[in-house]
Amino acid sequence: MNLYSQAGVDLKAAQAFKSTIPKLITSTQRAEVIGSFGGFGGLFSAAFPTFHHPVLVSSIDGVGTKLLIGQMANRYDGLGEDLVNHCINDIATLGAEPLFFLDYIGCGKLEPSVLIKILEGMERACRNANCALLGGETAQMPGIYKEKDFDLVGAIVGVVEKERIINGKMICPGDLIIGLPSSGLHTNGYSLVRKLLFAEKNYNLWDTPPGFSRPLVDELLEVHKSYLEELRLLKKLIPIKGIAHITGGGFFENLPRILPDGVDAIIYANSWPIPHIFSFLTSLGAMTLEEQYSIFNMGIGLCLIISPEFKEVCLSNVGGFLIGRIVPGTRKVELKI
Repeated sequence: MNLYSQAGVDLKAAQAFKSTIPKLITSTQRAEVIGSFGGFGGLFSAAFPTFHHPVLVSSIDGVGTKLLIGQMANRYDGLGEDLVNHCINDIATLGAEPLFFLDYIGCGKLEPSVLIKILEGMERACRNANCALLGGETAQMPGIYKEKDFDLVGAIVGVVEKERIINGKMICPGDLIIGLPSSGLHTNGYSLVRKLLFAEKNYNLWDTPPGFSRPLVDELLEVHKSYLEELRLLKKLIPIKGIAHITGGGFFENLPRILPDGVDAIIYANSWPIPHIFSFLTSLGAMTLEEQYSIFNMGIGLCLIISPEFKEVCLSNVGGFLIGRIVPGTRKVELKI
């Protein structure tokens, strides 16, 4: 045993894991990727012949304490998809197409079987989005993380034509808010979820409470939905004035990020079918309506702002629900029942 191993860093496990990565990510490589995986940096040819004025769009995020649910269940395959899809949705709100993705995993002790499951999820999500998994970093830090603890972070870069950036500047009173359904909790609210279910109510992950058709573990680890395909279709059909990804902070924090001065967003609570997981959790916590919509997505993962004349085209092509409208105001969100 060498000195580094005595300090808690398993170099052999790290090398074994890294040797599997090139095979896993081959299917995500785009024509613009230059060179092979494993260098000090990833190379991507930034030539966009079909763009007049290409603008790069970047974002970085994690999956929060949903990691702990995966750890409790020993189920990791969806966490990589969660991470990629969350980042894809963030840049898609500006109209961007994903180009490449990089990940960071910090851990106490490297467990190759766990990391491979996470990487396989990233590969699936990147392949589905035509996004290159360009590189990443895995760091063993036993002095910072406990042995089985780890953190998962991803960064993405995309591109959008400057004249087609969706920035919310044209939003005005009378516009409609269309909500696209979420697949569940996505990647937000899990600290409260764990408190309500496991600390206060003593539920087990494999319990199936009344009203559910599957165990809690399946509800809680449902993969964060990517809206890229719906947005790709809709952008060809109608002008979209604004897009909000309903993540941490719910409706109250995310919708104002795209509102211009002089308007408010009215959300008609319960104007769409609320998935049972949300009504179940909010009843356990005896949460007020404002708390519910500021913590959870309540079944709406993405909000689109469009002019009224495009309502039928939007709903007939990508589904969703008319959940609100834009009125004169001061960049606030108001809930109405």
